[in-house]
Amino acid sequence: MELTVIIQSKIYEIRGQQVMIDKDLAGLYQVEVKRLNESVKRNLKRFPEDFMFQLTAEEWQNLKSQFATSSWGGTRKLPYAFTELGVSMLSSILNSELAIEVNINIMRAFVAVRRFIANPPVDRVSELQNELKELKSYIEEVFTDYNDINEDTRMQLELINRTLAELQAQKSLADSPRNPIGFVKPKQ
Repeated sequence: MELTVIIQSKIYEIRGQQVMIDKDLAGLYQVEVKRLNESVKRNLKRFPEDFMFQLTAEEWQNLKSQFATSSWGGTRKLPYAFTELGVSMLSSILNSELAIEVNINIMRAFVAVRRFIANPPVDRVSELQNELKELKSYIEEVFTDYNDINEDTRMQLELINRTLAELQAQKSLADSPRNPIGFVKPKQ
């Protein structure tokens, strides 16, 4: 798996910000979490609240509960979350070749996540739902027109039937035997 994809899977949304957890960063930089946090504490002025913050117990619990099997294990202290700016600042205090390479990939991952959020992929299900709604609307319209035509046809058929009934009545009157005029009795 490409490193950028692995990094993207380690970017979480907490407090409305895209962040990475100190343990994940330490793993990428191949240092102990303790050493990463020590470096940060030695340079605390470089990490204001919008660069780094410590998770609350509730945030940490929510984050851990998102995963069926936690790979984070037990921690004594609540972890730190680094925003994109904080991760960028880490590159200035972790000054190894690996840190520089990893940091470049992390920045690319943050950009990719930002693009994904800005331009989400087309949701195929909602696209199909919209097409289905359009199709239903079209079918209802066609059936309404069909029923209108049927109503007109029914009215025309009813007029034709009435006219035929009247003609039949007139014919039966015309076909019925007439009484002879005069005193002649018809033969029986």
